[in-house]
Amino acid sequence: MVFFRSVNALSKLRSRLGQQSNLRDSVRWLQTQTSTDLDLRSQLKELIPEQQERLKKIKAEYGKVQLGNITVDMVLGGMRGMTGLLWETSLLDPDEGIRFRGLSIPECQKVLPGAKPGGEPLPEGLLWLLLTGKVPSKEQVDALSEELRSRAAVPDYVYKAIDALPITAHPMTQFTTGVMALQVQSEFQKAYDKGIHKSKYWEPTFEDSLSLIAQLPVVASYVYQRIFKDGKVIPVDDSLDYGANFSHLLGFDDPKMHELMRLYVTIHSDHEGGNVSAHTGHLVASALSDPYLSFAAALNGLAGPLHGLANQEVLLWIKSVVDEVGENVTTEQLKDYVWKTLNSGKVVPGFGHGVLRKTDPRYSCQREFALKHLPDDPLFQLVSKLYEVVPPILIELGKVKNPWPNVDAHSGVLLNHFGLTEARFFTVLFGVSRSIGIGSQLIWDRALGLPLERPKSVTMESLENYCKKAASS
Repeated sequence: MVFFRSVNALSKLRSRLGQQSNLRDSVRWLQTQTSTDLDLRSQLKELIPEQQERLKKIKAEYGKVQLGNITVDMVLGGMRGMTGLLWETSLLDPDEGIRFRGLSIPECQKVLPGAKPGGEPLPEGLLWLLLTGKVPSKEQVDALSEELRSRAAVPDYVYKAIDALPITAHPMTQFTTGVMALQVQSEFQKAYDKGIHKSKYWEPTFEDSLSLIAQLPVVASYVYQRIFKDGKVIPVDDSLDYGANFSHLLGFDDPKMHELMRLYVTIHSDHEGGNVSAHTGHLVASALSDPYLSFAAALNGLAGPLHGLANQEVLLWIKSVVDEVGENVTTEQLKDYVWKTLNSGKVVPGFGHGVLRKTDPRYSCQREFALKHLPDDPLFQLVSKLYEVVPPILIELGKVKNPWPNVDAHSGVLLNHFGLTEARFFTVLFGVSRSIGIGSQLIWDRALGLPLERPKSVTMESLENYCKKAASS
């Protein structure tokens, strides 16, 4: 079992390679390509043979290269620091944060088309970027928006499957049930049953992934309306893009909320392959489970308190501060409340990250949005105070490698400001967003013919025996 020793080393290596203009195989080269083709599938069809050959060359030339060793700490510590997955769509650097096909979040905000000049990036543009490595034109994004709308219809049996659950079931339970019901329409399963050649696996995977991405806002909004509102189904607006339509389906038509949802979906879409939801989706898909089955499994991972459910916990915790101390909390009162939380054996939600070692860029861009659109919001001002108070306390505590805020520290406050106050629903929003990253990578998994994932496991006894033998030799 040989893995890269650290993500940081890999990130620096890729950074150096990206600076070499003569490397025509680099991601940066792909991003500079231009095309007027509006059909995403045909773009992929042109790219896939080139990337298949690239993978073959890597295996042939570097397959036996040793890149690091595994320590017992890694095995016992949740496989932290092991790089054992190929994930093309994004890369997480501990210091710089996430890069989507080599582009940082600020760079994406600059180059990806928005609904208006200077507006937040359209999620469809990021989907195009993740799949092709190319920055799309506004015309290409508009064409993709139209295609997604054409795929958005949800069969009645999906609603019936959700309705079979108690209305008290958690929104993520109802959402995942809807995704499982959508699986009935899987093109991949139908094609596999008919004996499709493995070189063509990516084609029905593409169909399933795009349909799934298109239908998720409709399913999610049905769950929202069923649990929190009057159960009314709001139809898709053919004049709106993906993010704005999602906001509309939930019942929010403030143009600022449309902009927030575009930003929210974009920055939550992908975070390389090692996080629980992305890794789960990849793992399940490696068994040739179709995108619906794979993504439903990913959602169940996302629903955990240590992953996607954290954004729900952040807003509830912030509101608990307000309930106990009031909105006009002083710095000293806030410090006392943070210590009270930590001394009770709990964590301060929204701070720390498994890979990042600086403030999450996803937090930073949400803060910029708040400064622009809701600078006087009391909860936003409280979040700003937490940014000043919490990191020094966590550093003093000495047990946290990353004391800085992550994406969850801010998103709930923004949603709450525009009226989406139901914290139990927040992870569903995360799930809709994450489909773009997971779905894009699943298509490339099938296009590149990536194998069944099967790492080796060990027992404590075998670890002890191995380490004793190593020590004595």
